[in-house]
Amino acid sequence: MRELFHAAVSVLILLPQSAVAGMSNEVYGPVLNVNGTRFELDGKPVFLLGCSYYGALGIENDAALVEDLDDLAARGVNWIRIWATWNAFDHDISAVAPTGRVREPYMERLKTICRAAGKRRMVVDVTVSRGEAPTAPSDLPTHVAVIEALARELRPFRNVYFDVGNERNIGDHRHVPMAEVAELIRRVKAIDTERLCTASHGGDISSEDVRRYLIEAKVDFLTPHRGRSAESPGETAETTRNYLRTMQELRLSAPIHYQEPFRRGYGDWEPTAGDFRSDLEAARAAGAAGWCFHNGSTRPAAEERPRRSFDMRPVEGRLFSQLDAEEREFMAYLPKAVKNHQEK
Repeated sequence: MRELFHAAVSVLILLPQSAVAGMSNEVYGPVLNVNGTRFELDGKPVFLLGCSYYGALGIENDAALVEDLDDLAARGVNWIRIWATWNAFDHDISAVAPTGRVREPYMERLKTICRAAGKRRMVVDVTVSRGEAPTAPSDLPTHVAVIEALARELRPFRNVYFDVGNERNIGDHRHVPMAEVAELIRRVKAIDTERLCTASHGGDISSEDVRRYLIEAKVDFLTPHRGRSAESPGETAETTRNYLRTMQELRLSAPIHYQEPFRRGYGDWEPTAGDFRSDLEAARAAGAAGWCFHNGSTRPAAEERPRRSFDMRPVEGRLFSQLDAEEREFMAYLPKAVKNHQEK
């Protein structure tokens, strides 16, 4: 009983007061919307400046969550990317099973994070990835079961969007045919008409696939995962302009959202704080609508530590405690970047 009491108190601390007053009928904001090639929050244009927070459902300590969200908000970060289906380092923290069954305590943690993010005017990217049975959706029926459960459970949260298929073009277990992307989005919209949906793409998107994403799959915005080489920051501006030109030729418009750029610990190239800065500024200046500070585990290291957002269970620590010197330097730069942008 004492544990239940403390859990309830912790959740209430994370909630905005309006939510505490009327939990059953409350709609949580801010409201995310698309207007042409830009995002809006509560009807006002916003650039989504984000941070990978993949394994957030493994955070068991509400104080650690509050510290991370406060640290992110203080630096101008206004969206985070969380995976609703995440099974890393032999620890399954997925909020929904492939059968569509809600898994606790992970679904309640996801809702708690969405509430806490909303209080700080943050958007939450809830990502689903097709994977290998029995821990992940492995075909269309199981994928539909997962995405429909999320659409029902998260309906009150207007600061949430769905990535219905992470890197759906990659030809391994992640692959989701474009027609199935369209069906997944249709299923979400049947439950929640206004929910924004995308499907992320591994690598730069061809002009033909831009057309297919917007016309066939009916995504609300494009989420290309750009290259991870030393040349990447220098390519981002022109790549962004090419997407905008392609959409103009198609007489279509949608935000370009750099949801997962390069990161440290991935391969031979270790980007510096300056590389992150250059990529962010190039994306924003060229007309992108959002950019993410991507982070994850250290592949060459023993047990891939630090794991950063890939594993934030108590044994690993909260995100900010796992960042290295280059990442901390970039984070220290963000308030200046946000201020400069606001003054333009």
